[in-house]
Amino acid sequence: MGSGIWSTDVYDAADRYRRSTGASAFAYSDSGARTVHSALDPKGVDKRESRDSDEHPDSVAIAVMFDVTGSMGSVPRVLQQKLPQLLGLLLRKGYVKGPQILFGAIGDATCDRVPLQVGQFESDNRLDEDLGRFVLEGGGGGQMTESYELAMYFMARHTSIDCYFKRGKRGYLFIIGDEQAYGRVKPGEVRDVIGDKLGEPIGLRAMVDEVRRMYDTYYILPAGSSYAGNTAILDFWKDLLGQNVIALDDLDAVCETIALTVGLGEDTIDLDEGLEDLRDVGSTATVSVGKALARIGGNRAPLATGSAPAMTGTTAVERL
Repeated sequence: MGSGIWSTDVYDAADRYRRSTGASAFAYSDSGARTVHSALDPKGVDKRESRDSDEHPDSVAIAVMFDVTGSMGSVPRVLQQKLPQLLGLLLRKGYVKGPQILFGAIGDATCDRVPLQVGQFESDNRLDEDLGRFVLEGGGGGQMTESYELAMYFMARHTSIDCYFKRGKRGYLFIIGDEQAYGRVKPGEVRDVIGDKLGEPIGLRAMVDEVRRMYDTYYILPAGSSYAGNTAILDFWKDLLGQNVIALDDLDAVCETIALTVGLGEDTIDLDEGLEDLRDVGSTATVSVGKALARIGGNRAPLATGSAPAMTGTTAVERL
């Protein structure tokens, strides 16, 4: 729901305790869990909400959905370690006044036991708790496709964010992965994973159009993944998202990349100012982030609310 205030001191205390006891930051997954945690189960969820409050009167929704199949399973561990830097840049550097962050994990609905996990929008240290509940399954189907479209469906139809519905200002959706989406949202998968009843499939382009009405949507392909730098993957996403595709040559720079992208989108910094901020906080990611964001602009004009797009004819991406 987005209440509370992030505390680096609280994070550091929890981190010291884990280190002293040998506990894992991902204890749920590392203990052998292979079913979705009840707090992250998307089935039957009406809405994940980002709401204004006295603490955060001008909330901004930021969703980070990461692929946890194969080599991408290390991404949430990097995010957990870099949380203080992400929140520090957003808050202390004034990129956004009221960030409310949701974490989600994406698998493959055709074969994985846990194909989708979705947390709450949070502003405080419950973000760390949510990350610790993810199952890092590491499966996937081995065919260069994962169920990113199912995650977009959830974000489009099962989130409600005040920045958009009250102020006409889109939130941010970051998808971190290294494969293509399937060509359509399938009714059977939606029923089994989320619980909705769809009368017919939704084409991928229609789904992308729908989620982009409410969220500025970015795809990040990081180094260290199975298909890092793969031109077919990059071209696939550029065809869907245009310039909002980020090839990142350092996985450890993912949090800084997200923070500066939000700062650019909020028009509170330009790229040079953001890179200087990274130097100020001692980040080693300046060069990687500068290269990755050279093509990302700060234009994010508000969009009017509209109905879901109509089904389109079959295209190449929809046949995947």
